[in-house]
Amino acid sequence: MPHPILTVEDVSKTYDGFKAISNLNFYLYDGELRTVIGPNGAGKSTFFDLITGRAQPDKGKIEFGADPASHHDLTRLNEYEINRLGISRKFQTPSVYTEHTVWDNLVLSMKGPRGVFASLFKRMTSTEHDRLDELLKLVRLDAKRDWKAGLLAHGEKQWLEIGMLLAQEPKLLLVDEPAAGMTDEETHRTGELLISLSGKHSIIVVEHDMAFVKQIARDGNVTVLHQGTVLCEGKFDEVQSNQKVREVYLGRGKHGTR
Repeated sequence: MPHPILTVEDVSKTYDGFKAISNLNFYLYDGELRTVIGPNGAGKSTFFDLITGRAQPDKGKIEFGADPASHHDLTRLNEYEINRLGISRKFQTPSVYTEHTVWDNLVLSMKGPRGVFASLFKRMTSTEHDRLDELLKLVRLDAKRDWKAGLLAHGEKQWLEIGMLLAQEPKLLLVDEPAAGMTDEETHRTGELLISLSGKHSIIVVEHDMAFVKQIARDGNVTVLHQGTVLCEGKFDEVQSNQKVREVYLGRGKHGTR
């Protein structure tokens, strides 16, 4: 049995008396695409905050690395150290350099010297150049490489930001509600993009659009959070038919709440 790339065990986090995360256990394996759903207050955002070091757990273990002999205790690291390990997070609202071109956004996101001038004027190797070309094709923005990012449609900005994260060569991608505000066509294309990344990257997607969840979770597991702990975990059809899940989440409407 392989060792999880992300191990979360008996983790709790309280804010001003509110228990956002409660004795949470969660395991993600290398190359896995996992979808996390849950109603408002389920702890989804706090879960991501704890993994990335934005928040510290009151108790419990959070470890990263598929090799048990060289894993990292994330509770002892700050945000930039965790990012350098290969953990990247995409927030719901896309964050791109609107006055720079699509190409320059990818260049600015590459591993290496930080800062606009250091990144843009760094001599790129042919391998690096080819890799960014492939990223542009992957996120379907190769025809708009010279466009300013601010001119892109909402869905295209989401794809660009995913490309920017991939330029950092992450091992684990945390993606927060990527389908929010997208058209049906953009949503489907986003699902295809995330599916194409599974196996090459480990990915956790927080989402509330159940049609989108069904699309990307066709070969993987869905984890349902409720009151800061795992209520149910399994294939989409199993989760969808679970009576407790229907009561706390799916019964609240097509899109649910956050």
